[in-house]
Amino acid sequence: MTENNKGNNSQFIALRESDGRTYIVPLSDKEVKVKGIGRFNPNSVLNESKIGDRIVIGQKAFTLFNAGLPELRKGMKRRAQIINPKDAGFLLAWMGIGSGQNVLEAGHGSGGLALHLANVLGSSGNLISVENRPEHAEVGHENMMRASGSLPEFPTWTLLEGDVASDDVVLSIQELVGELDAIILDLPEPWLAIPSVSSLLRKGGRLACYCPVSSQLERAWTTCEELGLEIDWAGEIIERVWTKASRGGVRPGNTPMGHTAFLLIAERH
Repeated sequence: MTENNKGNNSQFIALRESDGRTYIVPLSDKEVKVKGIGRFNPNSVLNESKIGDRIVIGQKAFTLFNAGLPELRKGMKRRAQIINPKDAGFLLAWMGIGSGQNVLEAGHGSGGLALHLANVLGSSGNLISVENRPEHAEVGHENMMRASGSLPEFPTWTLLEGDVASDDVVLSIQELVGELDAIILDLPEPWLAIPSVSSLLRKGGRLACYCPVSSQLERAWTTCEELGLEIDWAGEIIERVWTKASRGGVRPGNTPMGHTAFLLIAERH
């Protein structure tokens, strides 16, 4: 279990190449190895630079940026598939997640959703992440530690390793926050966890499931209804990318309209 409750925007910096590739670099006074860049001493190399400057490291040119949410997302390490901004933004808005709330996310993975949650919860919020695969938890933990050293405010964050439906994990959640304002489940079988965690929701709190296939959506939907949760919204968010045409104007891009998952949001009355 890991906790961190302070944000500090001076511990990391973002380096971006012209093609958009982004690297999150610790502001260290010793040599570090950054995949894609190589070995260098960040303090020595960046000592005379400021945000927006172009610098050269080895044979590559970079622009310096503060490491905010977009940079942290682009430069994050990945092992598991993440919930992307299209779906994360919808969930946060529809569920009313904001500053000072107590939020649980299960299926932490590489921490993609957790970055978005940490960005809105602020220093007065509490975020509990649960991951049952140690190799995923390790990557997600590293990404969140970068965020805690980059975002101006960072919630009290706890990472629990284990099955969110188990009695031990549920008890740990209760001991940490008492009750929850919101729960987001990114699990292969969310219906197994819904009975255990839904009782932790406050009245009016919301539970969401991220379901890649429709059969998962249906079973999660049925489980919520059996437990007395009212379905607030269910569906998919479609993304259509546009590009600039070579002869002028803009047009839909060649990539297909993007479906990533079915979303289910239920409210406890």
